[in-house]
Amino acid sequence: MTARNQFIRSFETKIKNTIKKYSLINKKDKILVACSGGKDSTTALYLLNKFGYKVEAIAIDMLIGNYSKENMKNIERFCGDNKIKLHKISFRDEFGHSLCYLTSVLKSKGSRLESCTVCGILRRHLLNRKVRELKAAKVATGHNLDDEAQTILMNILKGNPGLNAKLGPETGVVKDKKFVPRIKPLFFCLEKDVEKYSRLMKFPVKYGRCPCSVGVFRASVREELRKLRNTDKIKLNIVNDFLKQLPKLRAKYKTNEKISYCTECGEPSKGKVCSACRILQLLNSN
Repeated sequence: MTARNQFIRSFETKIKNTIKKYSLINKKDKILVACSGGKDSTTALYLLNKFGYKVEAIAIDMLIGNYSKENMKNIERFCGDNKIKLHKISFRDEFGHSLCYLTSVLKSKGSRLESCTVCGILRRHLLNRKVRELKAAKVATGHNLDDEAQTILMNILKGNPGLNAKLGPETGVVKDKKFVPRIKPLFFCLEKDVEKYSRLMKFPVKYGRCPCSVGVFRASVREELRKLRNTDKIKLNIVNDFLKQLPKLRAKYKTNEKISYCTECGEPSKGKVCSACRILQLLNSN
C-alpha cells in the first residue's frame, strides 16, 4: 500500500471510529452539513456522504466580497459533482445586508463585538432555525482538533470555563425541541491532516482563513499554540484531558431551568431577547 493510500485509509478510519464511539449518527438520521466552502466542512460532507449517511448541505453566504463568492461557487460545484442537495441562505435575504456592512454599522453605534462574534451569533441563529425547518435530525460541522483545543483554552483564559461544558464531539448540555443537536465528525483530526486529505482528494476549496478574522483572540491563541514544541501532541493532550473532565463539567454546570424563548423571534434564548435579536435591534435603532 502506498503512503498516500495508507494516510487516506487511516484518516477515514479515525472519523468512522469517532462516529461509532460517540454514537454521533444513526443510519436513519437526516444530517445537514454546515458548509463554508473550506477544507474542513467539505471533508466532513464528502466523508459522511461516502459512508452512506443521508446527508444534505447547507451554506450560509455572509457576502464577504470575493472570498464568499469563491466559496459559494466551490460549494455548488462540489455538491453538483457529488449529487448532494444544497440549501443556500444569504445574509442579505435574512438580515438585509452583508456581514461587513452589519459590523460597520454596529461599530458606528458603539458596539464592541468583533466581526467573528457577530458572524458566529447570526450564523448559529440561522443555522438552528433553517436546519429545524428542513427536519434534520442533526447538523454536522467541520470543527477539527485544532479548533477544539483553541476553544477550550479561550474559554479558560476568558474566565468562562462553564462554556466548555457545551463542547465535545456532540455539543450542548440542554435538550429542547427547538435545538438541533450538533456533531463534529472531525473532532480528533488535526487541521494539517484535514488539509492534507483535502488536497489529496483534490476538493475544490479555497485555502486560507476568512479575511475578517485578522486580529481576533482566536488567532492569538492559535499562534501561541503553534510556537510550542510538540504542538500536535499538546493539542491532543488538551482535548483528551478535557474529555476526561467533561462529565464533571456538565454535572457542575447543569441547569434545571426551563429553556426560555426569545420574545422577538421565538428561538431558544437565555433571556427575554436572544443575542441575534439584540444585535438586530441595535442595528435598526435610530
